[in-house]
Amino acid sequence: MLIDTHTHLYDARYNDDRDAIIARAREAGVEQFVTIGCDLATSESAVALADRYPFVHASIGVHPHEVKHIQDGWYHEFRRLAKSNKVVAYGEIGLDYHYNHSSPKEQRERFREQIQLARELRLPVIIHTREAQDDTIAILKDERASEIGGVFHCFSGDARLAKDALDLGFYLSFSGILTFQNASALREIARTAPLDRVLIETDCPYLTPVPHRGKRNEPAFVTHVATQLAAIRSDEAGMSPEKVALATTRNAKRLFKIA
Repeated sequence: MLIDTHTHLYDARYNDDRDAIIARAREAGVEQFVTIGCDLATSESAVALADRYPFVHASIGVHPHEVKHIQDGWYHEFRRLAKSNKVVAYGEIGLDYHYNHSSPKEQRERFREQIQLARELRLPVIIHTREAQDDTIAILKDERASEIGGVFHCFSGDARLAKDALDLGFYLSFSGILTFQNASALREIARTAPLDRVLIETDCPYLTPVPHRGKRNEPAFVTHVATQLAAIRSDEAGMSPEKVALATTRNAKRLFKIA
């Protein structure tokens, strides 16, 4: 059984067949899902979906692209949403200097605020970082994020970032990027990362894995991530997709405190 630890199930691209794509995932062996908030509205949608399905969990928070939109009262609303026992994490939060949809200065300020709120709520953090490695790690250290733990989602950084994240006690989550032809360096990181610190995800509807490139991603495709991770680590005794599924499911349940 598998857990897709990073989905956007509320996305409008699923409006016509959401129940069907969830059913396909369940048939493929995906037993639980975490659907991720990126601003207040999507956090509310994530919690509403989690309330609808017993096997769906939610995270709340504001993506670095969206922090420029934070208004008075948003953090109060996140505190309200966090009262739901279906909320298992705070995120995705972090820094993204590739697009700078929000200014780097505002990203850093809001990142600190949201780590502080996650610590108050005692929720692990889901980290998005792109071209911002040094600042991301520095802020996580400054704000003592290791006390609540978390995961670097859709990990696509280099070996130094992987080491920094693991040294903080964080998990690394691998997505369909592992199947991309040009991801040899990432596959090497996935090969050597401690198996008890690895999660898998789709980040659906984005980042569709091979062999479905060009199509809308969906949670059932997390099976391809598990299969690829097992193939990458095939030199380990007894490695199989089933072992990857068992390990990553156990890790997800430990991080997110889900049964």
